[in-house]
Amino acid sequence: MISSDQHSRRGRFAYIGSFTAAGGPGVTVAEVDSRTGTLTPVHATDAVANPSFLALSPGADVLYAVSETDEGAVAAFSLADPARLEPLGEPVPVRGEAPTHLGFAGKHLFTANYGSGSVSALPVRTGGALGAPSAVLPHRGSGPVADRQRGPHAHAVVPDPSGRLLLAVDLGTDSVWISALDPVTGLPRPHHETRLRSGTGPRHLAFHPGGDRAYVLNELVPTVTVCRWDAAEGSLVPAGETRVLRPGTDAVAYPSEPVVSEDGRFLWVAVRGHDSITTLALDASGDILGIRASTPCGGHWPRDLTLHPSGRYLYAANERSGDVTWFAIEPDTGIPSPAGALAVPAASCVIFS
Repeated sequence: MISSDQHSRRGRFAYIGSFTAAGGPGVTVAEVDSRTGTLTPVHATDAVANPSFLALSPGADVLYAVSETDEGAVAAFSLADPARLEPLGEPVPVRGEAPTHLGFAGKHLFTANYGSGSVSALPVRTGGALGAPSAVLPHRGSGPVADRQRGPHAHAVVPDPSGRLLLAVDLGTDSVWISALDPVTGLPRPHHETRLRSGTGPRHLAFHPGGDRAYVLNELVPTVTVCRWDAAEGSLVPAGETRVLRPGTDAVAYPSEPVVSEDGRFLWVAVRGHDSITTLALDASGDILGIRASTPCGGHWPRDLTLHPSGRYLYAANERSGDVTWFAIEPDTGIPSPAGALAVPAASCVIFS
């Protein structure tokens, strides 16, 4: 449970992941100015290699970081002092290669293991430390893009709004794998595989706040697939695919991250190569109306996109230019405008406590 004190501090600190193998500092802690969105670094640790993706415990008192390496691991850090990270033991191997994403559901922290095409379930112990994986679910299959889809590549793992099901997005198999979570043990049980258009390379997924729409962002084509979600049936049904760049745009384009506004009016998408943030308008049901704007991301290769808890600022982690840029969001149009930048070599992820 989140205390009233935690609510009052919501969004006060940012945690920035980066690739240590490319010169990144590891995990950087930055204080956030709520008036301007400005990030000021106060601490950093390289205690874990390549912490490319981060997640907070439900109580926001523990920070978890993947180690995106061939061996694959997750590290836990106490946030007793949110401005300083204290390791909770050694990183725990996930029994999967190159984990790229984390998701909390029930009693477990789940990892999407890109290299091995699998999902691992790590039990969360009292105090936030992690145990060895209690389950590893392998994906099977391939896709038509020879250099990217020879086998499965789980890229994201997201609990549904009910907390009873888990969705794993697999770039290699062009599908979303759905698992039901045991109500007693919290362990995943394979439920269904939803196939998407061949060769699209789905990467990440975000739910509409209404809970009955899911937006699957594709990496190998610059599109987002709108899906109907039925939590009672555990059913994900593709309903349409929309481009995230205007027709005629001639650019390398590898979309990376979708973000939905808390009021459900906008969907923002970071696009690597084109190095932009697309603002898509949504209707009352959550279906996409169309592109409202395309805004330069202020750097190169925006790997991650994150909304501040206030809903006023959007942050892009630009991996190849080595910075985090932020944008003020115009409330009526949803269009972001540049507001600042912080140098972070090989930046890959931003989250807020």
